[in-house]
Amino acid sequence: MNELRDQVCAEKEYMINLRRDFHRHPELSLQERRTAGVIEQELERFEISHTRIGATSVLGILRGAQSGSGVVALRADIDALPIQETNDVEYRSQTDGIMHACGHDAHTASLLGAAKVLSQNRDRFGGELRFLFQPAEETGKGAPDFINAGALDGAERILGLHSAPDLPLGTIGLTPGLNNAAVDHFRILVHGKAAHVSTPQLGADALYAASQIVVAIQGLVARRSSPVEPVLLGVGKFAAGTTYNAVAEYAELEGTTRTISQETRLQVREWIDQTAEQIAAISGAEARVIWSDITSALINDPQVSREAAEVAKGLGDHIQVVTNRPLSLGGDNFAEYQRFVPGCYAYIGTANTDLPSTLNSLHNGNFDLDENALVLGAGLYVGYALWWLGRQEKP
Repeated sequence: MNELRDQVCAEKEYMINLRRDFHRHPELSLQERRTAGVIEQELERFEISHTRIGATSVLGILRGAQSGSGVVALRADIDALPIQETNDVEYRSQTDGIMHACGHDAHTASLLGAAKVLSQNRDRFGGELRFLFQPAEETGKGAPDFINAGALDGAERILGLHSAPDLPLGTIGLTPGLNNAAVDHFRILVHGKAAHVSTPQLGADALYAASQIVVAIQGLVARRSSPVEPVLLGVGKFAAGTTYNAVAEYAELEGTTRTISQETRLQVREWIDQTAEQIAAISGAEARVIWSDITSALINDPQVSREAAEVAKGLGDHIQVVTNRPLSLGGDNFAEYQRFVPGCYAYIGTANTDLPSTLNSLHNGNFDLDENALVLGAGLYVGYALWWLGRQEKP
């Protein structure tokens, strides 16, 4: 294991340079063409076969030189966010309004670093490694394309990781069971009837109806859901009306729900549908709710979590493994892979009190990370893959 650690550490500058290149050139979901091209170029260098799935998904396949038939999948997300970077660093985003504010640049660099090391050690394992460079995680897409294309067929394990500014550098969160909530997106379209503000009885006020809907659905959490099961419901956008002195003919709301069980997920949808339709009807308007699935709840397989934790401890005496990281109502569609393959999502600590920007939260224009975490992420990928396929050191 010491030899492998040294090999991963030797790729630190390679991974930092990659991460900074991706950071300078962020691309939004399903637009990651340059990013995918760089990934393919690096896989070519390592003599790892690869293919495109859709426009920007990249699947790399590395077969071991030993006999064996196991399959392990390793995943990294590659898309950026529509956020203006405010960090004053030499590798800051060169694209206005777009930034890697969630660490996906680091995830991609870590997996490429791991791919490089694993390609140099193919004589240590049998079977097959699959590298899933997934686009569009931020919009809940990308994962189904890999699944539908058969990228998980025959896979016995899947491992992913994410930057965690709530954890200090040198810490890995590997919590068995529930880690992240299910996430859904909704749009509520309210159609009324326009009229002059002086004759409201001749119209149906979509703005007023939509306002009542906002208030009512917020109350669903307080009065219809169990207080011992987290449910989050938020409306982030509201648009209505065309002028100050007219009854609004149309209004539109947009928001999200976060739930931790499939039963509650479906129940909340039903509540919102009923609430919107009934309140609109009271005002003489009509409402329609349009739902988009973003991701299921992320649930780490307990056995895979234990395996990954033991591998993590072998990465160095300074490594701390946390197995009780608090539940997050943020989502990640790594969860979709876990529906088909036993898997674990690891949270890699990226915070360093000597680097204040690394203490900022995800999705923040000042987000940054301690790049030493790249070595830890790549080491976990390498260590777990070689343990499962090569049985180097059984946890």
